[in-house]
Amino acid sequence: MDWNFLIRNKESLTVTTDSRRVTPGSVFVALRGEHFDGNDFVAQAERDGAAYVIKGENALRDLQDLARAWRRELGLPIIGITGTNGKTTTKELLATVLATRFRIHYTQGNLNNSLGVPLTLLQCTRAHEMAIVEMGASHPGDIRELVEIAEPNYGLITNVGRAHLQGFGSFEGVMRTKAELYDYLLAHGKTIFLNADNPHLKEMLEAAQKNVNCQLSIVNYHTGEMPDGTHLVGEYNAENIQAALCVGEYFGINSEQGLQAIRAYVPTNNRSQHTVTERNDLVIDAYNANPTSMQAAIHAFATATANCQQPTCYILGAMRELGDYTRLEHQNLVNDLLVRKADRVLLVGPEYRDTTAPYPIFDDVDALIEHLQRNPLNGYRILIKGSRSNQLEKIIPLL
Repeated sequence: MDWNFLIRNKESLTVTTDSRRVTPGSVFVALRGEHFDGNDFVAQAERDGAAYVIKGENALRDLQDLARAWRRELGLPIIGITGTNGKTTTKELLATVLATRFRIHYTQGNLNNSLGVPLTLLQCTRAHEMAIVEMGASHPGDIRELVEIAEPNYGLITNVGRAHLQGFGSFEGVMRTKAELYDYLLAHGKTIFLNADNPHLKEMLEAAQKNVNCQLSIVNYHTGEMPDGTHLVGEYNAENIQAALCVGEYFGINSEQGLQAIRAYVPTNNRSQHTVTERNDLVIDAYNANPTSMQAAIHAFATATANCQQPTCYILGAMRELGDYTRLEHQNLVNDLLVRKADRVLLVGPEYRDTTAPYPIFDDVDALIEHLQRNPLNGYRILIKGSRSNQLEKIIPLL
């Protein structure tokens, strides 16, 4: 569809998939889901002043087409970010750095899929000078779909690891899917920011280069060391920080200015978050978990607490979407914990019952809450890590 009639001479668009948020002049997208049908609310949206309604069987595809048309109309430089771990933190850090010089729009929350990416693009306005779009994936072809909507000028893959193995089938499937960002950027002569210390990323780039014959624009950075004075916890954040500083320098923001902005950044999204309560010292990283990120979090926590006088406690939720790898990866995690010799370990999720874990196992967070109410923790340094579906954030008030 030619969307010029809708985007011509507009400074911004207001697009919503929630009929309760329709305002005069907005666009309502009537999506159909497993338990709802937005088409049932079209008449109400029109009465509430919707200027246009996207409806029917192809509503999501039409929304994506509109987002691409709006992206082309604005002509913003767009930085695409994907990766197994760290993409949301890197996005936040990069936005913090670039905002020192530019008017930035960036993915809010976790809007990084086939619906979230177009909604992110449609939130851009003519006042913005640049956009950062986070792209998530759980199946082959997901990144290819998203780059064809967002059409990024620049791209960055944070890393690749063992996540969503049920959808990808294998670690090699993860690599091939994430590399779809490289494929697009190389095919269109765009710019890639590359962690030159990551052998998997270098391998993915070399494989992508075999399929194209064009001038390359590669900007290298290195993992480096974790700088002092930030509010982030975990040595694994060093590469996220260096990525943000590298992109900032590319756009004329010197490293000291960028680092100053990063030091002022305080995470509030249960990612790499350090919180001291009246009773305990918490490291909260409870928004996402997969074998790679879980291993990194445990290692970083163990290293940081090696000489700690406080007793330590690991509260770990189960890892999801691992398919045939579920038992193996949870057993590997238990084996790692046994080596660490933590003072306390509490595991959440039935997946742990198929392992040899000698620790208390709770089927869900509610069961853990009951345990903590009867057996409160005081004076501990605690790592809280698990998939978002574990809802481990519910236990924070008890700690």
